[in-house]
Amino acid sequence: LFYMQQRGLSEGQAMSLAVNGFINDLVREFPMEYSVELKRLIDLEMEGSVG
Repeated sequence: LFYMQQRGLSEGQAMSLAVNGFINDLVREFPMEYSVELKRLIDLEMEGSVG
């Protein structure tokens, strides 16, 4: 996170990028409708946890 923040990303952007990087491979394994919903739920959770 420190590295990404030093490159100009906010804490929220850096955290979101890191989390999404880890879960992208997992999310791709699900059917499309589940992937979209899971991504939306993770984004909502991340939005509430940073700040």
